[in-house]
Amino acid sequence: MISSFERVYGALIGLAVGDALGAPTEGLTRAQIVERYGWVSDFVDDDPAGTDDTEYAVLTARVVLAHGTGLTPDQMGTAWTENLVDQVGGFFGGGFSEMTAINNLRDGLAPPVTGSDNHEMWSDGAAMRIAPVGILCAGDPVEAARLAAIEAQVSHARDGIYCAQVIAAGVAAAMTASSWEAVAQAALDAAPADSWTGRTIRRAVDIGSAHSDLSAALDELYKRISIFHYPFADVGPEATALAMGVFVAARGEYIPAVLGGANIGRDADTIAAMAGSMSGALHGAGAVPEQWRRRINVVRGHCIASTAGTDLAELARDLHTALLAKEAAE
Repeated sequence: MISSFERVYGALIGLAVGDALGAPTEGLTRAQIVERYGWVSDFVDDDPAGTDDTEYAVLTARVVLAHGTGLTPDQMGTAWTENLVDQVGGFFGGGFSEMTAINNLRDGLAPPVTGSDNHEMWSDGAAMRIAPVGILCAGDPVEAARLAAIEAQVSHARDGIYCAQVIAAGVAAAMTASSWEAVAQAALDAAPADSWTGRTIRRAVDIGSAHSDLSAALDELYKRISIFHYPFADVGPEATALAMGVFVAARGEYIPAVLGGANIGRDADTIAAMAGSMSGALHGAGAVPEQWRRRINVVRGHCIASTAGTDLAELARDLHTALLAKEAAE
């Protein structure tokens, strides 16, 4: 039996480790990864660290700890203003969607305008950080999708929000599920069926389901899901679909899921982080090798200064306490 705390920590550390594993291959093609690394099976840097994906997830965790399921768009705007607007320096590796939202807040705009007056409102920036919402809504993917839409409005709109809802619902399902199929279905159900996000994720899940060999699945996902005509690899419907396809091809197992994300290229850190959060919640922190957990557990704060020094195990304990309190009140 996997304890609820192990699932909470599994989702958080699973995200952070996936993020760090995929960081060196972000932006590379499948062929470049094979040429440079063969197959990424471990950290390729001597000093691995998570990126903005992990640090924005920490910020989201703090927001849901402060406001719970009663979170409002105004509270999201206040949290981002307090933590990001006045930050001097940093923002290393920060995405365009987040930086545009921060500038919109500086200009006096408020959510949801900060997320809709944003040329990258459909990026994967909300989906990458949303796992803590799924954790708090354990076992209730519908509520997770509702809360994710509120959280995401600060920086995203339309498909950017749909992608966040997909991952939040997937993590929420994984927190209590016993099968990867249940997780995949909950994630699929969270996206409007006729949306860009919904269509692309269904195609990716079908591809992942059709393969028993992970490498072959990555090759087909890369060719059929990637949006090569756009100059950046952070398109939400692409990255979220690739994460879902990788998760399904890995049959929800943690190590194949995060290594699949790291080896597929494109926005590899985010793909591995999203797949890692779902598989980590499904199987618990014990599925994440201890040597990976130990090296990534403390957050650096390279992008968001206020997250520096955050201990992810301690943050998981706080989220677990909030989850138990929420369940006791229901």
